[in-house]
Amino acid sequence: MARQKRASIHYVNNADFSQAVVEYVTIVNKAQAENTEIPKVPDYIAQCFLRISEGLSHKSNFIRYTYREEMVMDAVENCLKAILNYDIAAATRTGKPNAFAYFTQITWYAFLRRIAKEKKQQDIKMKYLTNSGIENFLTTEEGDDLSQYVVGQFIDTLKDRIDKVRTFDAEVKEFSKVEKIKKKRAVTADSDLTEFMNE
Repeated sequence: MARQKRASIHYVNNADFSQAVVEYVTIVNKAQAENTEIPKVPDYIAQCFLRISEGLSHKSNFIRYTYREEMVMDAVENCLKAILNYDIAAATRTGKPNAFAYFTQITWYAFLRRIAKEKKQQDIKMKYLTNSGIENFLTTEEGDDLSQYVVGQFIDTLKDRIDKVRTFDAEVKEFSKVEKIKKKRAVTADSDLTEFMNE
């Protein structure tokens, strides 16, 4: 007897989800045309947004971030804001609506925006630490040479680490600029066989 695979708690049935989104957007469009109150997003759609966000947050790209919950909530918020932008007439390869892909993409970019915000905050903290004169806060009683040495080593290590991170970030930015320039210059070669045909 074959063992059955346990269903994931983050599983979203694309067909059911897409149908629910299409129905909701249709109702909203009708309400907007008639100038009536826009209905609330159904619980099923909201739960699917949460499942999509949670599922994506468990991917190796995002699982180790300490602010993963904030990423998930940002993504759910962005999905709720973007639901009215969903184009029910958009063509897909199968001809069926694919709301799962649409909202997964929104989730992905919400995660990237949160990572950028957190990185900016981390940079601000690091700049504050380097410029704050932290050694003045960590001084101990005069005459205690060992503790002065430990505090000095801690401060030097902290500043060295901040400088390494700053240098690494600058190198990554420079590398990405170079790669973008290379991509722009790259010309896709056509299957030009004239050189061989002339022989």
